[in-house]
Amino acid sequence: MAKPRTIAVLLGGPSAEREVSLRSGAAVAQALRRAGHHVYEVDPLPGALKLPPGTEVVFLALHGTYGEDGTVQEELERLGVPYTGCGVEASRIAFDKVLTKERCRERGVPTAKSLTFRSVASTWPGVDWQPPVVLKPVRQGSSVGLQFVNAVEEFPAALAEAFQHDSEVLMEERIVGRETTVGILENVALPVVEVRPKAGAYDYRNKYTAGCTEYFCPAEFPQEVTRKIQAAALGAFQAVGGRDYARVDVMVTAQGDPVVLEVNTLPGMTETSLLPKAAQAAGMSFGDLCERMIELAVRRAHP
Repeated sequence: MAKPRTIAVLLGGPSAEREVSLRSGAAVAQALRRAGHHVYEVDPLPGALKLPPGTEVVFLALHGTYGEDGTVQEELERLGVPYTGCGVEASRIAFDKVLTKERCRERGVPTAKSLTFRSVASTWPGVDWQPPVVLKPVRQGSSVGLQFVNAVEEFPAALAEAFQHDSEVLMEERIVGRETTVGILENVALPVVEVRPKAGAYDYRNKYTAGCTEYFCPAEFPQEVTRKIQAAALGAFQAVGGRDYARVDVMVTAQGDPVVLEVNTLPGMTETSLLPKAAQAAGMSFGDLCERMIELAVRRAHP
């Protein structure tokens, strides 16, 4: 067992994904306590973050705004306390879907055709685009505000709904195929997880309602396709400047070609979440995964 440490698990927070974060944080705290660490659970107040005395390292179990966008990372840098996961700049880039796409295209990582809207009054872009498309708030996580548009006449209402969640909205061509996600740990792609909603798309409801989605890990793809999916995911992680760990969502076309959707720098961390599933398929228990994340953070502070 690693040396017992005093750890603050940051959970909850102000985002739309607060409930998911509370579940992640509780699972992580329990695992770290079982490993012999002294663990505090801290529900942070943005701009007034206070850590318990003696905190040696922070485990970030936050999701969405404040947690994943680089803001809390910046506060922790100022406090001089090591924390799990990606740094300030990588968090900021990965949380912004437009910036992520730019970095991926620069590195040759496959990603869907896209367009950015900055006004709710925007009209359908014309003949270069045909439904189906997906509308996404540029800076949100966990499918918050995600809208599917199957006909041009659906576009205005869908755009208005997406703009409820951010000042910019990304439109992407909808990739038809199999939905997968790839955990990255220490710059290595873990076994691929395939995500199959029982009905509809993998939206917020299907993601967080028990029994609505099936998961298969390792996903059943030919070895060559698996390698391509993992290479695309790792390429996206590196393109945004990721460190330690993340989860990358990847669509796979009928021809077996991967298309990166986004990079999640603070993925869900319940025992049934997708990064832990992938780690388990690679032979790493949930407790060992949490422990490894802590040790990576500590090693940066004390190389």
